[in-house]
Amino acid sequence: MKKFLLLLLYSIGIVVLYAQSPKIIQKPIIWDKDRIQLSLDYLKNRHGLSQSTPVIHPKMVVVHWTANNSVKATFNTFNPTRLQGRPELTKASALNVSSQFVIDRDGTIYQFLPDSIFARHTIGLNYCAIGIENIGSRQNPLTDAQLKANEELIRYLSKKYPIEFVLGHHEYQRFKKTSWWKETDPNYITGKDDPGDKFMHELRKHLADLKLNTLP
Repeated sequence: MKKFLLLLLYSIGIVVLYAQSPKIIQKPIIWDKDRIQLSLDYLKNRHGLSQSTPVIHPKMVVVHWTANNSVKATFNTFNPTRLQGRPELTKASALNVSSQFVIDRDGTIYQFLPDSIFARHTIGLNYCAIGIENIGSRQNPLTDAQLKANEELIRYLSKKYPIEFVLGHHEYQRFKKTSWWKETDPNYITGKDDPGDKFMHELRKHLADLKLNTLP
């Protein structure tokens, strides 16, 4: 009887965990030897971290918008290993930009990379940050469905990792004078406005019960 009850509780736990996990569609970008080496080089040269594998230990989530109108376009942009164009970024590394997750206008969540694998998406913070891209722009503000999907995904990630901060890409420079910031070139900065104060205010309000840290 005791064994049966333990098995029942275990089964219930699995069901509850599954019910609380958002549906995530796997859509992996290229992860080859070249990308691995470029990621390791980025960690060393830009973040000052020598690692044998390009893993991260997530402590924060950075929310972005894509400035394009489709998951397909975003995939095609992120999929090549090496960055094409964008000289303001290639001067720092040939590694292409990417993110672990992309959320479509209808709230569908796609995973491009494992959430514990390095992605180049936020200067100074890639080594500890999971990136969530959202299909949208200033002309196409993020939707209510995306707000809900971001909340569900971040809750899911917060159960897996000790997430301390959720920030918008436009807020990343607030970490520049903190111990979190790891960028070897103090002049390597780009201006960002995504996804905007309004979206981040609503998102953090929905996540208030997680008691995340206030941004610096």
